[in-house]
Amino acid sequence: MSTDEKQTSSAFLPVNTFDLVVFGGTGDLARRKLIPALYHRFCDGQISGDSRIIGTSRSERTDSAYAKQMHKAYKEFSSGNDYDDSQWDEFSNKLKYVGLDVGDKAADWKALGKALSKDKDRVRVFYLAVPPKLFVPICNGLKAAGLVTENARVVLEKPLGTDHASAQATNAGVGAVFDENKIYRIDHYLGKETVQNLLVLRFGNILLEPLWSNRAIDHIEITVAESIGVGGRGAYYDTAGALRDMVQNHLLQLLCLTAMETPASLDADDVRTEKLKVLRALRPITKDVASYVTVRGQYARGKVDDEVMPDYLTDVGVDFSETETFVAIKAHIDNWRWAGVPIYIRTGKRMASRRSEIVIQFKPVPHSVFGPTKLNPNKLVIRLQPDEAVNLWMEIKEPGAGGLRLKTLPLNLSYADNFAVRYPDAYERLLMDVVRGNLSLFMRGDEVEAAWKWVDEIIKSWADSGQRLELYQAGQDGPDESHDMLAKDGNKWV
Repeated sequence: MSTDEKQTSSAFLPVNTFDLVVFGGTGDLARRKLIPALYHRFCDGQISGDSRIIGTSRSERTDSAYAKQMHKAYKEFSSGNDYDDSQWDEFSNKLKYVGLDVGDKAADWKALGKALSKDKDRVRVFYLAVPPKLFVPICNGLKAAGLVTENARVVLEKPLGTDHASAQATNAGVGAVFDENKIYRIDHYLGKETVQNLLVLRFGNILLEPLWSNRAIDHIEITVAESIGVGGRGAYYDTAGALRDMVQNHLLQLLCLTAMETPASLDADDVRTEKLKVLRALRPITKDVASYVTVRGQYARGKVDDEVMPDYLTDVGVDFSETETFVAIKAHIDNWRWAGVPIYIRTGKRMASRRSEIVIQFKPVPHSVFGPTKLNPNKLVIRLQPDEAVNLWMEIKEPGAGGLRLKTLPLNLSYADNFAVRYPDAYERLLMDVVRGNLSLFMRGDEVEAAWKWVDEIIKSWADSGQRLELYQAGQDGPDESHDMLAKDGNKWV
């Protein structure tokens, strides 16, 4: 093993022994993400002792049947490169199952209590991978059953409400059982390596931070594009849409990390307070300007990777829907650092490719000494997926005699090329942070409410102005109107 590999492996420090209860333990998230993430952390030696992973759902099954179900799911959804029979057998011994109806069946809650360790000092994690309407009832059930100990904490999956009012109600209901510092509102984008590296790039390099403002930056783009459609989420998605499903959480969190001021430290509240300031400084989008600074679209029949894809209505199985599957927004942050800098954000389904990236487009040099030669402004591209990387595009001289020729090339930091050892994915990192009690990568209640307040204004503006839904063919990067919105400023999507 090389020195670099040893250094990477040594970073996987074991966490304290814990009990983790997954409500929705047989659901899609548990099968695809949570149980595989815990298995990988077990393989790297972070989960030791007699830690327990307890799945719950309304159906009845034995511990061994649950372990077999999770094993089948792992083989189906994971690459298999990190799988080992003996390690899985050892890991599966930690898997338990309790049939539990969140209703008023006291016997079910009692059975869950029996499955938990009697050690009151042990960390207890209650992961709520269920619809948000069950968040408060589950927390109340845990309290009534006496299962909320001093070291208990709760993880809330998105969506955290459907609007500002419901988010407030959820925060209040959960907050009546768990203190704020025991509530982990998870957004898996914040666990991605490149997202965290954004903080290091900004605050760990003197080269970039002095340029990180309206003095040197022309505009910012944040894109989260998906090539897939709504899949099996049609019933939920048709009541939510891209704005609620993606912008309110993922994209606004990326915007906050990109635009926030330097925190006093990386302690959770220091980071989250700076993010909150960004959300509160976002310029409201009223009905008078909504049609100029927002675009809402819905995918129509088209081709993705040469395969014909049906339209949204066919995917959802309805004859008519005003739900947007694409949204683009020209946002402004009204503070000294970002005044005058447009921040373009977009997300959509059935787009040309799957990619998530942040583009920092710098201003051109104030004067070119190279005559008529065209100079391309520098840009920093932070790619979150696929193939995590950071590219700084710069002008250089093209080799050769016979005149000065310029070429735009990237300084490339590719994670795959520079880090040979597998590093934890987002859920792996975030789950271990919950056990450690590290809240830095999780949202605070007032953050969630501030994000909803801004999004609610856009939803209301669309309704009041009757802003129409633009169609775009599957396989295209959104409606033409989204490109026109940038073209009016002399810009274009990267």
